[in-house]
Parts: sequence; structure tokens; C-alpha cells
Amino acid sequence: MAKAKTDGAADAEQGAAVGAEPGAATAVEPVDSTLGYEQARDELIEVVRSLEAGGTTLEESLALWERGEALAKVCRRWLDGARARLDAALAESPDGAEAGRA
Repeated sequence: MAKAKTDGAADAEQGAAVGAEPGAATAVEPVDSTLGYEQARDELIEVVRSLEAGGTTLEESLALWERGEALAKVCRRWLDGARARLDAALAESPDGAEAGRA
């Protein structure tokens, strides 16, 4: 029984490559690493709206989900970088942590 689950999981991982119609929009475009935070956020919002609206095939939904995950990583990197810059600036200021709490 576990073998069947493993085979099914392998088929799911192959996704669009297995049985996808020619020209189907299931390939996930790589996320441009130079994408700005606002651009990534706005595209992520559109991906979420598309998923919430439904009406897409399973393959299309999976592709949208993967794109959303990649966009969320871009946003997280931007936010982590901003947090590090703020922390560094606060550490350099004479009143340090107190400036960030005001």
C-alpha cells in the first residue's frame, strides 16, 4: 500500500510533465531575482486572487501555488534585508534600542 502512495507522489511531483495538454499554462516561470519587493508582492496578490477564484485545472493551480511560493520567498528576502538594515541603523545610533521603541 505504501508503494502505491510513493508512485502517486512521484506522479504528482512530475506534475505537468505527465499527461499535460500541449500548450497548457502549467510551467512555472522562474522568479527574477532582481524583482523588487512591491512587484513581487503585487504579483503574489494576483496569484492568491487567481487561486481563490478557482476555475483552474489542478495543474494550473499547482503552477500558481509554486509561483506564489517563489514570490513569497522574494518578499521574505526583501523584508529580512530591511529588518537587518533597521537593526544595524539602530545599533549604530547613540540611543540605540530606545530609538526603535519610541
